[in-house]
Amino acid sequence: MGVKIISAGFDIEGFHRLQVYLAHEGYQALRKVLTSMTPSQVTEEVIKSNLRGLGGAGFPAGRKWSFVPKDSPKPKYLVINADEGEPGTFKDRLILLNTPHMLIEGILIAAYAIGAAKVYIYIRGEYTEPAKVIGQALEEVRANNYLGQHILGTDFSLDVVIHRGAGAYICGEETALLESLEGKKGWPRLKPPFPALVGLFDCPTVINNVETIAFLPAIINRGWKWFADLGTERNGGTRLFCVSGSVNRPGVYELPMGTPLREIIYEQAGGIKGDKSLKAVIPGGSSAPVLSRDQIDVKMDFDSLMAAGSMAGSGGIIVMDEDTCMPHALWVLTRFYAHESCGQCTPCREGTGWMEKVLRRILDGTGRPEDPENLLRIAHNIMGNTICPLGDAAALPVISFLEKFANEFDFHISQHRCDIEGV
Repeated sequence: MGVKIISAGFDIEGFHRLQVYLAHEGYQALRKVLTSMTPSQVTEEVIKSNLRGLGGAGFPAGRKWSFVPKDSPKPKYLVINADEGEPGTFKDRLILLNTPHMLIEGILIAAYAIGAAKVYIYIRGEYTEPAKVIGQALEEVRANNYLGQHILGTDFSLDVVIHRGAGAYICGEETALLESLEGKKGWPRLKPPFPALVGLFDCPTVINNVETIAFLPAIINRGWKWFADLGTERNGGTRLFCVSGSVNRPGVYELPMGTPLREIIYEQAGGIKGDKSLKAVIPGGSSAPVLSRDQIDVKMDFDSLMAAGSMAGSGGIIVMDEDTCMPHALWVLTRFYAHESCGQCTPCREGTGWMEKVLRRILDGTGRPEDPENLLRIAHNIMGNTICPLGDAAALPVISFLEKFANEFDFHISQHRCDIEGV
């Protein structure tokens, strides 16, 4: 259980600098790819490794690459989604700060595999220091022929551009991100066509998350089977779990896919703060349906969490103890989605605002008996009726909170107060 891949460099002094990274097998995978592997072989290696997209959707990374047409006359692009805005998630920030060269090496490998000559790193606007660190790392590799023209003396050339976001959560959605990159309003696109065929500037494009790409050097160096065997059947390798909330040791923990949620909370994160009882856990970032305390023996991989009625999402684990007011916690989440809705789709634009208003009313002690039913009706009318998943992300917490903690909402409405002392 102690295998570390990405986080192995977190505690190495100066690991964000090129010379230190080179001293720890840095860019050996790139050299191997450019001198002894074809693009198709690289893609096949990633497919067999069972590496999933770790930004939230969990789509197999290699399969996504395989959708890019090989015979297209248009240029191909790789876009790195570093717009980490999901509440409860902070892993990409640590990668950008501590292991930028691992990400850059992964970028070079992925670009070679799909035939891209230009890469955009779309980084969250608030990430000032991470943007500075990755920028310095790019300067280092350009100066040492790991980036630019005829990399390492081969025919492969690549340009990488950093693009700063402007604080819009919606631009973490891949097609809204592309719109933003093109200088337009960050409104998600209708799909199909999918970005692999019609993406950035109407050209074939692959969009991958920071963490996903950072795993590539290890997969190439150690082989697909080694990586696949670390995880579960269809979820290869490890992943970075962000643990926050009512735990003794909040932080980022790299663990094999399929590690039980109970182990992450009680062994890795040190259990519940103040020896209080666990009430609930959000297992995959704020949009994942909440789990009750009797569900924490679930394995933390995409398939197991889906079977449990939730999502692995971005790996953001938010732990809530016995003193958490669930209506208040849901209001905080719903307020976020109401604020971040781009407004393009009526169900999301209007529905998120309605849900926030109703929840605020319940918290203020003026809730109505019909409010829980109305919240569920609004949420179900948002589900599946929006262009992008933000609508579902707003609706799923509402549905799951009301299903599992209905008694707390009923108490607020009937007694006009919270049943938790001091709230």
